[in-house]
Amino acid sequence: MIVNFVLTEKSLRLAEKENKITVIVPRSATKKEIRDYIEKTYNVKVEKVNTAITMTGEKKAYVKLAPGYNAYDLLSRLGLV
Repeated sequence: MIVNFVLTEKSLRLAEKENKITVIVPRSATKKEIRDYIEKTYNVKVEKVNTAITMTGEKKAYVKLAPGYNAYDLLSRLGLV
């Protein structure tokens, strides 16, 4: 479901300040599918999912984790930060 994680300065700032992870997903993925996949795979609760289509045609999802879960810690556990 997840093509890759976005690790830019902006995405890391969102992880720290707004508790959001940023991922690239297939264009056909729905918000519900993204939510269910992240909750099941990474054992976290998702509060909200926003999506956007980038200039290159990729679908980017901003996933806000529920209080009690830390986005930056999740990225650290996955070895991305």
